[in-house]
This record gives sequence, C-alpha cells and structure tokens, in this order.
Amino acid sequence: MDPVVIPILVAALVVVFLVAATVRIVPQARRYNIERFGRYRRTLQPGLNFVLPVADRVNTKLDVREQVYSSDPKPVITEDNLVVNIDTVLYYQITDPRAAAYEVADYLQAIDQLTVTTLRNVIGSMDLEATLTSREEINARLRAVLDDATGKWGIRVNRVEIKAIDPPNTIKEAMEKQMRAERDKRAAILHAEGERQAKILTAEGTKQKDILEAQGTQQAMILRADGESKAVELVFQAVHRNNADAKVLAYKYLETLPHLAQSDNNTFWVIPGELTEAIRTVTTAFGDQSAGAGLSASVEREDAAADVADSDKDGVGAPEIEPNSTLALDAVAAADEAAKQAAAAVSDAKAEAEAAGETRLPGRR
Repeated sequence: MDPVVIPILVAALVVVFLVAATVRIVPQARRYNIERFGRYRRTLQPGLNFVLPVADRVNTKLDVREQVYSSDPKPVITEDNLVVNIDTVLYYQITDPRAAAYEVADYLQAIDQLTVTTLRNVIGSMDLEATLTSREEINARLRAVLDDATGKWGIRVNRVEIKAIDPPNTIKEAMEKQMRAERDKRAAILHAEGERQAKILTAEGTKQKDILEAQGTQQAMILRADGESKAVELVFQAVHRNNADAKVLAYKYLETLPHLAQSDNNTFWVIPGELTEAIRTVTTAFGDQSAGAGLSASVEREDAAADVADSDKDGVGAPEIEPNSTLALDAVAAADEAAKQAAAAVSDAKAEAEAAGETRLPGRR
C-alpha cells in the first residue's frame, strides 16, 4: 500500500468522526438537554443542530407531548374509618425540559407520591357516600394541588381522573342490599300508584255508567208517561167525541172484572166498591121498566131508611110508610129483583175469575 494513502484514510476517518459528533438531528416533539463538560449548556430543538464534539454531550431526551400515567390502586381511609382502594389517571405534559431533568430526580414517582398524599388528605375529610358521589370535587382538588407542586418541575398536569373506587366486600354487599331495597320500594310505590289510578278510573267509569243509566231510565219513564198521557187523552177525547153514555161505560166496567185475576202473582181478587153502582146502571139499562122502577124505589127506600136512622139519632120522628101502600110493595119487589141480579152478576164474575186463576195457577187456590 502506498504510504501516502494511509494518512489520507486516517484523515478521512477523523473528519467523518468529527462531523458525526458535531451534527445532532432532533425529532419533532422531542427535546435534548446538552451538557458541556458536565454542565447544562442548552436544550436542542427539533431539526438539525450542531454541537462541539467531545465537549458537548446529550444528557436527557424528553418527550414534550401530553402523556398518560395510570397509578396502581392505593388504600385510602375515609372519614367513617373505611378503607377504599382508589385508582387515578394523570394527564401531564413537560413544559420545561431543563427543569424536568434537573429539578427532580424522577418526576413520575414524585407525581405518584404526591397524588397518594393528596388523595388521603381529601378523602380523609369525606365519608364513603360523599367519596362515591363527589368525584368531580376530588378531581378538581387533586388537579389544583398537583399543578401547583409540579409547576417548578417543568410539568403541567392537565387532568386528574379517578378511575375506580373499590370499597370493602362487606360494604359492597350492604350497598347492594340497600340498592335492592330502594328498587323494591320504588316498585311497590309504582305498583300502588298504578292500582290507585286504576281504582279511580274504575270508580269514575262506574259513576258515569250509573249516571247514564239513571238518565236513560228517567228519559224512558218520561217518554212512557208522556205516551200513556197522550193515550189516555186520546181515549178521553174519543169517548167525549162519540158521546158514550153511562150504559156503555158500565158494561165495559163489568167486562173488565174477570181480568183482575189474570196475573201470575194474584191469588185472590177484590171486587171494587163501585160494583153496586155499575150493576145498578146495567140493570137500569137492560132490565124492564118495572125493575128500573123497583131499583129507583129501592134507592129511595134506602135513602128513606138512612133519613129515618138519622132522625132517630137526632130524636126527631121520620115519616112512616104504610105497609099496605102500593109504593111500598113496588119498592120491595124492585129491591129484591135488583139484589138477585147483582148476586147473579157477582157470581158470574167470581166464577170467571176463579176459572181464569185455576187455568194460570192450577196448583193454587
């Protein structure tokens, strides 16, 4: 080998080494802390940087992006002396690479221990129920304390979140029983409310039904009474328009007597008190003149006897009828004939009524 080539190669190697030691390329979102002879010199920014070979060296390489740190569950005692395990998640970012490298030895461990002590201070002033329901308050207080303490370390804590709060198993069972009791209570209340509403609606429906039925019955009775009133009025007008005399009315009166026993519930029938007057009218209408005269005489006789009785009561003598007179004989005969005809009419009516009752109710008398 040529002796001249060896020095050239050595010089080239020295130049390459010097260039490699001088040039530093920093990636994006990275920061390099440079020390010169063991003393902090500067922080390299992303891109191409030059340093003195041999004199300058890279001490720490830091990532300035936002990072997540999840701590292990830490036991914390509440105000009511219950031990709960709490997991936290921190979101932090390095804002000052020099302070993060030289102000604290291990910033992650420092943040973890500071979080534990702050949690114990905060949770120690709360009971279990407040701890479970006040996560936002705990997060805000943690973030305030950590941000204030880590500011001089060149670290900013963006958020602190409680990932889990695990009470003891006995407390979990008691809480489950309480929640189950609350759910059963709400279910019972809802069921009772439903039954109450159902009963109210049923009562209102029954009320409306009774009101409508009563109104319907009232209207039906009014219409029925109106119809009967119009029918009676028409019959009354027809009777007066056709000028029906007392004979026809008396005959129709006697004709309706057998119908008194037509009902299933009638076991006896009553002869109206107007029967004598009706028989008298029929006798007058269809009997002979002597019978009519006799009936009139009988009526006069009865009136005279009544007058005599009244006179006897008052102590005044009544006029006497001679027994051998013609008026007395005619009155006696007419009275006997009218009595026979009335008895016959009553017997016929009773026989027809009993026959009708036996036909409808063969087992009853």
